[in-house]
Amino acid sequence: MHANIRKKNDICNYQTIFYVKMLHFYALGTFFVVFMTNILNFLLICMIYRIAFSCDEVNRFRRVFEADSEATFLELHKAILESVEYPDDQMTSFFMCNDRWEKEQEVTLVEMGSNMEYDNMVMDQTRLSDLLTDQGQRLIYIFDPMFERCFFGNLKEIKPGHMTGVECVECIGKAPKQLESEDNLDAILGKDGKGDLDLDEDFYGSGYDAGDIDAEGFQDLSFDDGTMF
Repeated sequence: MHANIRKKNDICNYQTIFYVKMLHFYALGTFFVVFMTNILNFLLICMIYRIAFSCDEVNRFRRVFEADSEATFLELHKAILESVEYPDDQMTSFFMCNDRWEKEQEVTLVEMGSNMEYDNMVMDQTRLSDLLTDQGQRLIYIFDPMFERCFFGNLKEIKPGHMTGVECVECIGKAPKQLESEDNLDAILGKDGKGDLDLDEDFYGSGYDAGDIDAEGFQDLSFDDGTMF
């Protein structure tokens, strides 16, 4: 009888040990799955953007930035100002553009009134990845809102990787003066209103035509209603 009791106890002990080991394996398996999922998500989310800017007022002016896709437009704004040595005292803004450089979504430095077509987006609340999703995408950075002077931007490359913030990796040429009088601006741009922009297919992408920079895309900025449109 005692032998039977001991045998039953041994069986119970073996079963307990078996269940405990199974729980350990299950816990380790769950941890491994969660760990690998987080790694894959990290690799998929972490991207580096390479964004090039040029200007129609200065020949051979170029600024290239590499940025974490999760960085904000405010960080890009500050990096641009630092690279061209402009003070941060203007109501600058970004515009997403279509293939003809016509303005679409605006990202403002501070919250402003919005129109019916686009949401109001603010630099410090908007990540680059919220609006920049495709290689070759175009944008402009208006550094002189009074005369609508801007840098033309192009998302040149999207590559896997991780970095912090935004960094200027290429700095060519001297930037134009941030603020100009109307007389000086006419002298810079010439009588036809066109500057010395020396951009080619490498900047704009294949199929570039100079006529694509449609002036109509830059004529609808207005301060009358408190917006940049």
